[in-house]
Amino acid sequence: MDNGNGFSPDLMQRKLSDKKAVNGEHPNGFKSGLMRLGQDAIILSKSKNVLCVGMLSQIYLEKIGAKHIFVPIISFNKQEANKFSGSEMWQNRASLRDILDHSPFNTEEELLTELQAIEGPTGTKIIIWNLCRTSEGKMELDFTAENDIRIICNGSGTSVPEIHSSLRAYCSILYLRPSMQINIRGKKVEDRPIYESLDYIDRSYSYKPLTLERIPIIFGNNKSKEHYGLMMYHNNRLIKAYKRVTTQMTSIGVIGVIECNHLSPTPNKQDFDNDDAYKKTIKSMAEKLRNYSEKISKNVGDNNSNNNSDNNNVPIEEPK
Repeated sequence: MDNGNGFSPDLMQRKLSDKKAVNGEHPNGFKSGLMRLGQDAIILSKSKNVLCVGMLSQIYLEKIGAKHIFVPIISFNKQEANKFSGSEMWQNRASLRDILDHSPFNTEEELLTELQAIEGPTGTKIIIWNLCRTSEGKMELDFTAENDIRIICNGSGTSVPEIHSSLRAYCSILYLRPSMQINIRGKKVEDRPIYESLDYIDRSYSYKPLTLERIPIIFGNNKSKEHYGLMMYHNNRLIKAYKRVTTQMTSIGVIGVIECNHLSPTPNKQDFDNDDAYKKTIKSMAEKLRNYSEKISKNVGDNNSNNNSDNNNVPIEEPK
């Protein structure tokens, strides 16, 4: 649940519409994200003037024998919540019947109560059920951890970064400059930019894409040498985590943080388009990472040999 601007019926329809994948990527990250978590979802939203409900359900589509994705959507006049809005009353009634027959809500009153429970004058609540399970029948998500939702590890023995298994850890570094409050299972997530946990931080680097201003880069050493690479953000949001480049074979433990607003994220916001701008950025980052690694090695070596800070002019913030 959030307290954003909410969905209009038209926006709800666009977000849940049936769109074909392009080059193997789903163009609608909202819809594909919902269906990745579970088979059924209902979206309840309060915008400025309208209350809106949409259902995206695989079970529903199977039961009605649908050949294409059909999304029941209903809207209510916010001032008169017990009345449908607009001229499409017949379609609203048919969609309401389908939602009540195939969702956890059995009556119109239950739906309206759930809508009114959204905190604030506007906002959206998403409820997902029939959550995805593994081939062994176990739930993919683990709700047993206190104040967290985790992904169950596959038992391969390979160590994975905490942000890949813990929703709380992931949300703590999701934004480069945190500006919103996130609560998971009733407890606030403590925001902490990824670079604040690093040693030997160096802020002297930057990257200049063609025709654009220079982008600052932060390099540092991760205390866990197992997890390293580039943390690539776009418009403040983490897109690509622990992206390793060619020079990382000799830069184990080094993390680079960069905000790549000049690149284009894929629709699921887990990667960038592999275009010329992306390749040039990675190539430049690899060179700068190698320079940082050489600098940090020299800095540590000088400190170990004479511990004389007057002879060390490398702009690096050492561990406290």
